[in-house]
Amino acid sequence: MYIPPPFNETDLSRIVSLVQENPFGMLITAPDGAPTVSHLPLLLEESANGELTLWGHMARANPQWKHLSPSQNVLVVFRGPHAYISPAWYASPGVPTWNYAVVHLHGTPRVINDEVELADLVHRLTHRFESPRPTPWKPAMTVEYRHNLPAMIVGFEIKIRHMEAKFKLGQNRSMEDQRRVAAELAGSTDATEVALAKLMQLPEPTGE
Repeated sequence: MYIPPPFNETDLSRIVSLVQENPFGMLITAPDGAPTVSHLPLLLEESANGELTLWGHMARANPQWKHLSPSQNVLVVFRGPHAYISPAWYASPGVPTWNYAVVHLHGTPRVINDEVELADLVHRLTHRFESPRPTPWKPAMTVEYRHNLPAMIVGFEIKIRHMEAKFKLGQNRSMEDQRRVAAELAGSTDATEVALAKLMQLPEPTGE
C-alpha cells in the first residue's frame, strides 16, 4: 500500500481500535497469482505482549479455505470511516480529495476443523456481535450441533506478521485547514463523516 509519511499510522492502539470497530474485513489470497477475496466478519485479539491474531470462519462450500495454510501468506483489509473533502472547506487553496483510514494485516493462517474449536469460535464471534444487544441471542451448542459444524463451516486463525495502516486525515494541510475540515465533518448528518471527524483527534487550539 502506498503510504506517504504524513499518513503512516503506527499507534497500535489506534490500529486495533479501527479494526475492532470495523470488523467486516476482506480476506485476500493469491496462491496461483489470481486473487480471491471473501468478505467476512472477523475477530481481532491482542495478546499481553502485543501479538495480534484474527479469527473467523467461512462456508465449507467456499473454495478459498483451501488456500489457507501456514505456507501461504494472506492479506486482510479493513476500512474505517471515509468521506469526500471539498476544497471549499479550506482557508488556503486546495483541490478535492478523499480522506479515509484503512488497515492491511498480513499473516499466516491455520485452518480449524475440530468441532470443539469450531464451537468455541462460533461462540466467541456470536458473543462479540450479540453482546451489545438488549437481548443477546445465544447459539444452542448441543452435541449434535457441534458434531455438524465441520460439515458446514471452516474456521481459521491468522497470526499477524506485518501490518500497514494509512490514516489519510489531512495531516499534509495546515492545522487551520484540518480544524475546518473536522468541523464540517462533525456537523454532518452522515454518521460516517462524523466518525471520520472523531478519528482526526486534533489538538485544542492554543489561542495564540
